[in-house]
Amino acid sequence: MGVVFAVVLAMVGVSAALALYRLLRGPTTLDRIVALDVVVVLTVVAAGVYVAYYRDGSNIPLLAAVALVGFVGSTAAARLAVRRERHR
Repeated sequence: MGVVFAVVLAMVGVSAALALYRLLRGPTTLDRIVALDVVVVLTVVAAGVYVAYYRDGSNIPLLAAVALVGFVGSTAAARLAVRRERHR
């Protein structure tokens, strides 16, 4: 079972590297916002893998809070970016 967790974390790591690349090189602000949202989701996934591996459910409320803050932050940033692009 440890192999499965290692493979999942490796896949999350590769995904995070690709998302960070898009975050740094994104041609538009909306690309960067989406990349940042993906990084937040991947952080939640990695923490979820930790919870599953160690069978420690004490971090589950923290996962829900981070996911909610990430969603609200991405939504607010996207609305702000669209508003700024309309005024240009």
